[in-house]
Amino acid sequence: MADEKTIFEKIRDREIPADIVHEDDRCLCFRDISPQAPTHLLLVPKTVVPRLTAADESDRDLLGHLLLVSAEVARKEGFEESGYRVVINNGPDGGEEVPHLHLHLLAGRRLSWPPG
Repeated sequence: MADEKTIFEKIRDREIPADIVHEDDRCLCFRDISPQAPTHLLLVPKTVVPRLTAADESDRDLLGHLLLVSAEVARKEGFEESGYRVVINNGPDGGEEVPHLHLHLLAGRRLSWPPG
């Protein structure tokens, strides 16, 4: 159904519980329930943008806000100095599983390159 909420909208609306580490008027950051690193956080805009390629000029401030918040969360969570990775999956070949733009913050171990 086109009107069905994504899991991120359900978390935003408190229909599904989440371990929230940051919230402001534009976004929500919470721990991933299937972590791919010792620290794996998801940073999700409250406004639905299906994926990065669906963003347009009107989303410019939101996209910048998400990146700035990712750095703020890294500081608060204590992995700013040791390092972390910010990932955006876009489309099926990019690993996108939920059609709601989100950033993965991965930390807590040395992350290899290339990633996949």
